[in-house]
Amino acid sequence: QAQLVESGGGLVQPGGSLRLSCAASENILSFSVIHWYRQAPGEQRRVVAFITREDMTNYMVSVKGRFTISRDNAKNTVYLQMNSLKPEDTAVYYCNGRRGLNDYWGQGTQVTVSS
Repeated sequence: QAQLVESGGGLVQPGGSLRLSCAASENILSFSVIHWYRQAPGEQRRVVAFITREDMTNYMVSVKGRFTISRDNAKNTVYLQMNSLKPEDTAVYYCNGRRGLNDYWGQGTQVTVSS
């Protein structure tokens, strides 16, 4: 059973940066796509960004130009670099990997943007 482990969350001031990591227990390229989701209190979980095995990326409109998703194949890790953070980016961030018909989820990491 593949495992995904997120890290890198924390408390940051508005305008600050964080880099989230999603480390896979197996070859990261065994997943056809890795998504970053986020869920704020009282809201649905939403896709923030994704990267495919073929390196195609896409972002939700509100984070375009501020967030960057990338992958380090040697470390079996996908990153989410988050710059110019806003209070509305506050949420629990989850990574999700899709392999065939199966979805694998990490446990989530809290990101809080507040002064």
